[in-house]
Amino acid sequence: MLIKNAKIVLLDGVRDGDILVKNGKIVRIAENIPADGEKEKIDASGLYAFPGLIDMHVHLREPGYEYKEDIQSGSEAAVHGGFTQVCCMPNTNPVADNKAVVGYIRRRGEEVGLCKVRPIGAITRGEKGAELADIGEMKAEGAVALSDDGVSVVNSRLMRLAMEYASGFGMVCLCHCEDKVLADGGVVNEGYNSTLTGLKGIPRAAEDIMIARDICLAQSLDVPVHICHVSTYSGVQLIRAAKAGGVKVTAETCPHYYAATDDIIRGFSTDTKVNPPIREERDRQALLEGLKDGTIDCIVTDHAPHHKNDKDVEYDLAAFGISGIETSFGFAITYLYKTGILTLSEIADKMSRNPARILGLEGGELKEGAAADILLADLDKKWTVDPAAFRSKGKNTPFAGYELCGEAVCTIVDGKIKYRREN
Repeated sequence: MLIKNAKIVLLDGVRDGDILVKNGKIVRIAENIPADGEKEKIDASGLYAFPGLIDMHVHLREPGYEYKEDIQSGSEAAVHGGFTQVCCMPNTNPVADNKAVVGYIRRRGEEVGLCKVRPIGAITRGEKGAELADIGEMKAEGAVALSDDGVSVVNSRLMRLAMEYASGFGMVCLCHCEDKVLADGGVVNEGYNSTLTGLKGIPRAAEDIMIARDICLAQSLDVPVHICHVSTYSGVQLIRAAKAGGVKVTAETCPHYYAATDDIIRGFSTDTKVNPPIREERDRQALLEGLKDGTIDCIVTDHAPHHKNDKDVEYDLAAFGISGIETSFGFAITYLYKTGILTLSEIADKMSRNPARILGLEGGELKEGAAADILLADLDKKWTVDPAAFRSKGKNTPFAGYELCGEAVCTIVDGKIKYRREN
């Protein structure tokens, strides 16, 4: 494959050039590479070549909840959104807390053959927080990280052991930070809008307390820890201070936290219900600052597809989660690049290079010798979010009708085109 006339997003900026691919690898990046019998030639004039996006926090629901999403539909949605690798959380049924389930997810991803599906194993058996899962066996079957996403490991001693074991296997714990007792059944951010709507609020402290605890554990053990879906200004402050003090902490946030505020809950649409909740303008601005100064390392989707029956109920009873893997790149270009907050190289860092670095994955950078995982994108293309057009089974987004800029035109995995825009 020879990709001609692209604007190539590299670590140190963007440069015009061509990309030559052979046997699934990038063999040359240069200007005016002559064609020499390549089976496929792509004219990328006007397009930007990014390293294939890596989403280190998705929910593919299989096994057990295929009515919400499965690995086939989730993979189709991923390549449609420009993602070449996705790391799927273990809160399936049965939970991915053993080598059999982890191995099934990995093999099923290979069978589908679209994006690279990387399983994340549970920290504790059944995500019940009582005893550690079989970490070594899951690692051997392809687990790339550990998480009890959806719940925090409340027992601090157990969490400490999990971090020690994970580090010993060259893995990192991805921490869902929530004090369930303090959250006390809340469904939205605690503040003006929760009072206005009468919906029960979740205080920032419910998130911040567990962020602080996991930072303390990582500091005492001198091992890495990763904080999932940061949503609070105070959480950003904690992570920034920890990094300044030498703690091996990394963190992520999602488009719905940096692009929206809890004003969107006033219409009582259950598509706005997500955990942690979308918070206030102060939090949104802090997340933008955290992305800009490197406090927040990664942008993830926390893609959480649901069947309409899980959302078409009273707000208190609705499932938490937003289907976001097909809109994430557009949000990054519209709300971060076009506004001057991040450069294209910084967006590539947040959405590809840093996830690869944190999890020890191949990929994340366009360079000679690397896997040919490439996104070709049109950054000037304006499009309107239409859930009916999602490849995902989950149509649950609060952003229907939003106009975004930046669209995946072609998604290439190991040198093979897995998605190409029709027009």
